[in-house]
Amino acid sequence: MKAMISDVKTLIQEGADLTDKALEKLLPSADTIPVSIHGAMRHSVFAGGKRLRPVLAMQAGVAIAGRLPKGIERLGAAIEMIHTYSLIHDDLPALDNDDLRRGKPTCHVAFGEAIAILAGDALQTRAFEILSGLSCPPDASTQIIGLIANAIGTVDGMIGGQVLDLESEHLKPTPELVEAIHRAKTGALIRVSVVTGGVYAGATAEDVARLNRFGRKAGLAFQIVDDVLDMTVDSAHLGKTAGKDAATEKATWPAVYGVEQSLRDAAQLVEEAFAALDPYGSRAFGLKAVARYLIERKN
Repeated sequence: MKAMISDVKTLIQEGADLTDKALEKLLPSADTIPVSIHGAMRHSVFAGGKRLRPVLAMQAGVAIAGRLPKGIERLGAAIEMIHTYSLIHDDLPALDNDDLRRGKPTCHVAFGEAIAILAGDALQTRAFEILSGLSCPPDASTQIIGLIANAIGTVDGMIGGQVLDLESEHLKPTPELVEAIHRAKTGALIRVSVVTGGVYAGATAEDVARLNRFGRKAGLAFQIVDDVLDMTVDSAHLGKTAGKDAATEKATWPAVYGVEQSLRDAAQLVEEAFAALDPYGSRAFGLKAVARYLIERKN
């Protein structure tokens, strides 16, 4: 078991390093004018994230192609930019109003609200510029752009999930509401990371369907565990302000089912996700290992 955990940590670290090298090249330097916004973008992007979404994309590519597809780190970097944009905006006073992210001051605390808003906008714009020039066939690139745009949109996507999350505060959470929020706000970007990694590697329609099933279940499991960690881990270890969900009466999985049932549900979802990867045999080891890590992590 320890050897497997060590292998997973190595796999994630190698994927994170590859992503960071790509991000370093693809983001404007901190001294590029206007320096304020480029400094803000880099502040949030390089604040110490685990790069789990890029790693999921990479390992989905391995599951399809049998090896790491050349240039896939650019796809991972674009996904990480979109993820970071969502965090910058999520932390704003008008939304979650948080002053700690990844153990560092949030973007608006460090640079002011106006620059933080624009930094999030700029990261999303730069991400789509990168996606338009990926080293894969044009049809695959077009499909990837469409899938990602849909996953961060308003219908079953990240922005729609954020709206549901905001509007549900102080309301009695129901199982249906919590699942809708989780699948959209957090799960959609995790799911599309997996699917687009496969598309980049040449996935067929059947492959896409399998990866989509895996991603939906793994994404929901990730957010369930995130809810539990918010209740059970302190801010220093969590890297963000702990206890915010309960303080703002957010609709969370533990609020409906309790902590113990939530952990059981997350474990069950991951097992169900694994079943979708059976046709890929050992090529899916990395993807399964990262999914397992998602529910066993402590921050």
